[in-house]
Amino acid sequence: MGDVAVGKVLLVGAGGFIGAMLRYGISGLVQAATRSIGFPYGTLAVNVLGCLIIGILAQMVASRGVFSPELRLFIFIGVLGSFTTFSTFGNETFSLLQDGETVAALAYVGLHLVVGLGAVWLGHVMAWQLWR
Repeated sequence: MGDVAVGKVLLVGAGGFIGAMLRYGISGLVQAATRSIGFPYGTLAVNVLGCLIIGILAQMVASRGVFSPELRLFIFIGVLGSFTTFSTFGNETFSLLQDGETVAALAYVGLHLVVGLGAVWLGHVMAWQLWR
């Protein structure tokens, strides 16, 4: 791996460290504030907040050209990617819709739900078979 690639990996890793800490902290605070044990309000809060932040920042990049490529790696992939991948999913779906790719956007959402939930189910089944 070249020096440039190592630098990019370190930027993403540093951002990921920050995003993971923020996710843990904010999710925990929200969950504790709601006093709910039956619904994951903390996860919902970080996912919605991440979507709001990535929407604001993506528009700033698109309309103003702010942030260097390195800073985008740090913020978008590192911090926000670790804070919530749901924000990336939301931004990519929105981009498809903006580009007039409605069928692709619907397929993207549907595949994430069906294949993602199917993979969770399959993981449970596989683990149960291995460790019963």
